[in-house]
Amino acid sequence: MDTPQTVRPPPVLTGTGSDFARLSRKIQEAGLMARRPRYYALRIAAVTALYAAGWTGFLLIGDSWWTLPAAAFLAFVFGQVALLAHDLAHRQVFRLRKASEVSGRIAGNLGIGMGYGWWQDKHTRHHANPNHEDLDPDLDPDIFVWTQDQARTARGLPRLLGRSQALLFFPLLTLEGFNLHVSGVRSLFDRSLKNRAWEGFLLAVHFAAYLGVLFLVLPPGKAVVFLIVHQCLFGMYLGSIFAPNHKGMPVLRGTDRPDFLRRQVLTSRNVRGGRFTDIVLGGLNYQIEHHLFPSMPSPHLRRAQTIVRPYCEELGVSYLETSLAHSYRQTLASLHAAGAPLRRPRTA
Repeated sequence: MDTPQTVRPPPVLTGTGSDFARLSRKIQEAGLMARRPRYYALRIAAVTALYAAGWTGFLLIGDSWWTLPAAAFLAFVFGQVALLAHDLAHRQVFRLRKASEVSGRIAGNLGIGMGYGWWQDKHTRHHANPNHEDLDPDLDPDIFVWTQDQARTARGLPRLLGRSQALLFFPLLTLEGFNLHVSGVRSLFDRSLKNRAWEGFLLAVHFAAYLGVLFLVLPPGKAVVFLIVHQCLFGMYLGSIFAPNHKGMPVLRGTDRPDFLRRQVLTSRNVRGGRFTDIVLGGLNYQIEHHLFPSMPSPHLRRAQTIVRPYCEELGVSYLETSLAHSYRQTLASLHAAGAPLRRPRTA
């Protein structure tokens, strides 16, 4: 399991500004913050075509168990739509906020039944304080406990699952798709959510169309099986994309507030791989670069790494990149360690 890294004092560098400001100038000079309209036009067209092809295939197959391969294919496509909504939320696609929000709601709420406004707020708070036990909503102990301190005070479901949570982690990821739907609907009752009526309308259209198509084409039994297979594989895919990014990395607590560069780099992990990995993980395999420059278009992240990694080495800041398999091993090891207090016998 990873432990908090010791950061050596930065060397004296020429130039003015913070460590991050100097890095930002290098990135800007390389032109890596420029928009990529043609790339995103092609990507949006490709994902839309895959989405249409998946549902067209489902309709053509009709009343048959052969619709289950279509369910698996659509689970992958839903994950790709979620990744596209992620880029839209970070304003990587459009410079204007309005265009980003409208497109994000179409992709998220209408396309896959995810509450875009709720998720964007949660994800923004995560980016501000990644892996901070008190401030990162992704470390809330709602099902899992992420630290031993959380385990010691756990109640209810986290306490019940915590002792075996490493074994249960991937099976429980199958519920992540359902969790996104439920959380999106629950957010509609939050008066602070902007454009609640618009988000609610798009979610209603998605669920009505999704369930309507399933139960019109398939008998009830097959429709339920399709729904379970599709949503569970979607949740597994989505959870497997995001799990390698921070889980098992150093956890910040209380007043632990390193400067922006160290806060982002030390709590994030990159995943090695080629173009196929870039597509499957949506560019989030360059999690360090993404956290440093959230609005950087995802196709630029690979090039940014060639600047960020040597810069971190120059500063003496630990920069972690590992294989996908090893990132999962680190995640599971950290979960097992976090649940240790729950496995100890209670003293009288």
